[in-house]
Amino acid sequence: MLGIDSRAARNTWTAALVVLALWLVYLVRSTLYIFILAVLFAYLLAPLVNLLDRLLPARPTRMLALALAYVLLVGLVVVGAIVLGTKMVEQATQLASVFPQKFQGLVDSFRASVPAGLKNEVATRSNDLFAALPQFGLKFLKLASNLIYVVIIPVLAFFFLKDGTVIRDHVLALVEAGPRHKLVNDLMADINLLLAHYMRALVLLSAVAFTAYGIFFSVLGIPYAILLAALGAMLEFIPTLGPLTASAIILLVAAVTGGHLLAIVIFIVAFRMFQDYVVSPNLMGRGVELHPLLVLFGVFAGAELAGVAGAFLSVPLLALARVLYLRMRHAKVSRAGT
Repeated sequence: MLGIDSRAARNTWTAALVVLALWLVYLVRSTLYIFILAVLFAYLLAPLVNLLDRLLPARPTRMLALALAYVLLVGLVVVGAIVLGTKMVEQATQLASVFPQKFQGLVDSFRASVPAGLKNEVATRSNDLFAALPQFGLKFLKLASNLIYVVIIPVLAFFFLKDGTVIRDHVLALVEAGPRHKLVNDLMADINLLLAHYMRALVLLSAVAFTAYGIFFSVLGIPYAILLAALGAMLEFIPTLGPLTASAIILLVAAVTGGHLLAIVIFIVAFRMFQDYVVSPNLMGRGVELHPLLVLFGVFAGAELAGVAGAFLSVPLLALARVLYLRMRHAKVSRAGT
């Protein structure tokens, strides 16, 4: 009677709810990121928990398998800290004590070899770099102050592992029986498989990087071999930008400390080709098949929007969007066929 179209009103109301939901997600983005990391950590531990659950004779064994998995995890962390952590800290301390002076010497020698017109520019950039070091130090201290999340994330992951099936059943119960229920069920199964493959692949890629870097650097007698290998392994978790950053840091340290620069360049190029075109495609599996251009766009866009967190989550989010699109298209084609 008032000339209001009910369909337009419903669409407007739906759009308003979507905008409100996105705004709420933005407000709680930090907390949401912690929970996402906890889910990914749960997928990282899930194979071990499931294996222990099958091997333990007593029933029910889920809680016992979870407890034993966490005990093994803590033991592995302690052993790693004893075996590698001490050596890494020692090498990091040595590098921090000699790097500024040697880096300044490298800059001075470079300035002496360039035309006079570039010397002022080099000096300006060098001063800007050293002026920015305190800011990077503050950012590191801020990151160190968030180490409480190292405890929170495993605790949250424990509940996801314990009640994951219950959470899934509750979500499915919200959808009425029928095509939508089947769509949601299939979509959750695809997401479960995708995240499991993705986390397994990241861990194995990191292990391959650490092994390759560690063996090569140790054989050539390159200084700070364990530290550089650990750095390369950790940055392997950030798609595209992580390996590039690790390569740049390794080359910079080798140039400053007088390492075998040419041999390192050849090794890094060969290893990246092997890692990116042989190991990674086989580990990621079909669920994470994304075009390299899409991966690059996602990584750079994620880094611009949310820094390291955005770069880290860009690939799984793009893969989830792909799974959602394929499932919805498949459901639409099935309905059209019937």
